[in-house]
Amino acid sequence: MSEENDELLKLTSYVQISKYREKTLKSIGDEVKIPTNIARDSGIRTNHISKVLSELKGKEIVECINEEARKGRLYRLTDTGKNVLENIKENDNKKSMK
Repeated sequence: MSEENDELLKLTSYVQISKYREKTLKSIGDEVKIPTNIARDSGIRTNHISKVLSELKGKEIVECINEEARKGRLYRLTDTGKNVLENIKENDNKKSMK
């Protein structure tokens, strides 16, 4: 196991221990979304989404592509975020096979 892989596993675990973080990641997926749409798609209240997005941003799992905007900020997964989401989906698939 490489250090890079360990880091990915730690981040995956970090996301999975919070249903909010996991739902947020799945909601964004391959798209670019504003927090309102993430909230609607994931069933999480907007005030929680802001906190979750800033946590994920701190871990470089998501990025905001228009930081200067006060409203309508656009978020997408970083490459790391995409790898984390891939891991989560693989784990979900393993669980559903059991």
